Amino acid sequence: MRFLVVFAFFFFACVGFAAAQQVSIELGKSKLPINQYFTISVKLQDQELKDISAFPDIEGFKKSTKFSSTKTIIVGGKTTVILTITQNYAAFEEGEFELKPFAMKVNGQTEQAKGTLIQVLPMAAGGPQSPAPPDLATTDAEADEDIAAEQEFVDMEDNAFLTLYTSKKEIFVGEGVGVVLYFYLANEDQRLLDFHDFASQLTGILKQLKQPNVWEETFEIGEITPEQVTISDKPFLRFKLYEAVLYPLTKEPLVFPALFLKMIKYKVAKNPNLLTDDRLEGYKTFRARERNILVKELPPHPLRDVVPVGSYTLHESISKSNLAVNKSLKYQFEIEGEGNLTAIMPPVPAAIDGLEFYPSDLNQSITRRDGRITGIKTFIYPAVARQPGYYSLSDAFEWVFFNPETAAYDTLRPQMIVRITGESDSDDLILSRNLGAFYNIIENEENTLVSLHYVDKIKRYTNIVLLVLLVVSAVVFFKK
Repeated sequence: MRFLVVFAFFFFACVGFAAAQQVSIELGKSKLPINQYFTISVKLQDQELKDISAFPDIEGFKKSTKFSSTKTIIVGGKTTVILTITQNYAAFEEGEFELKPFAMKVNGQTEQAKGTLIQVLPMAAGGPQSPAPPDLATTDAEADEDIAAEQEFVDMEDNAFLTLYTSKKEIFVGEGVGVVLYFYLANEDQRLLDFHDFASQLTGILKQLKQPNVWEETFEIGEITPEQVTISDKPFLRFKLYEAVLYPLTKEPLVFPALFLKMIKYKVAKNPNLLTDDRLEGYKTFRARERNILVKELPPHPLRDVVPVGSYTLHESISKSNLAVNKSLKYQFEIEGEGNLTAIMPPVPAAIDGLEFYPSDLNQSITRRDGRITGIKTFIYPAVARQPGYYSLSDAFEWVFFNPETAAYDTLRPQMIVRITGESDSDDLILSRNLGAFYNIIENEENTLVSLHYVDKIKRYTNIVLLVLLVVSAVVFFKK
């Protein structure tokens, strides 16, 4: 019985060991002359090669040819097929080099390999450098040398380009112009190109795009994801690398230099297969041509240096259009349109004897979309009626701006009229005024009278107590 248990144990151990050995990694000779290859081989027993990860890099060596061979063994009618994939490494110089432990993934299975110390010796006497033959049957040697030929890679023509788009070729001072940097790539060429060191390259590009004497409204771009577009009935992927709207503050032209973007460009294997890398990495630089935008000065006007520029309309509303003397209202002056809304300052109402306005509150909503900045800026003015009568708000408000679409100045004026009823009362006028936060807390404060000399008394009593403490401390000190 004990013999059967031991036999079963060794039987299953051998089966497990055999299964584990279906994929193995073997290293070549650790001592070799400089004119011979060091090799790493992956062996598969009774398996087809479906996928294999890259062979490791070795410091001091360069990857050379990669080849495969098959060995068939028939014992007792049972056939075993061993497929070997071998990577050759050529040494740069003589010396000792360390191959660190590594792992490779073959057909979804991860195999570990121990490292070793490789000694590269002086060139051996004899013929020129040749690939070290794999550790297989000698009858396969000639076939292996043919398979080990270098893979041929072809530089395919790509359909991609870098371009800087500007929404206008000439603008007025203060007028917005959209600026977008795009990279276009044809759908079928996605395997040919990839971004290289993009973050540092983009930093340099953004510095080149910066313009002096402009107000820049940058569009936030998170992860750069492509969008599908069609150019001449052909599908392209478009990558948006930068987007902003620029508002020039002076008449100096906007000058954008030529921009360059270095991309990884792959050469494609002429005869791709699972045993060799089907792409060879290289580089290609794309260029976006320079662009200039002419900036024109605004036409003569008394407010030319401070007037806003854009296309705007006015919306207004009022809390009460009929109210009694000394009652309050709120007037809303709302500017909507396209332009540099962030820089718009609140209109200053003109003084009207019967209607008193106070500083405004502000609400602002800005939308950045499709290279345009639009929005609404709302100014809310509290006001108090002082004298009865009819008051046109156009006497208090007007807002001048320059419209670049018509190349002319325009003015937004209110249309509303306020009717104030009742009789003016100077006492009510004083009571109705907002005297400030100091007077607003009077009702909640203590109204008990306090002597003007109260503080002096507190100081006197405090000094007496301190003097007594000092005397007591001195007595204690001298006694001890």
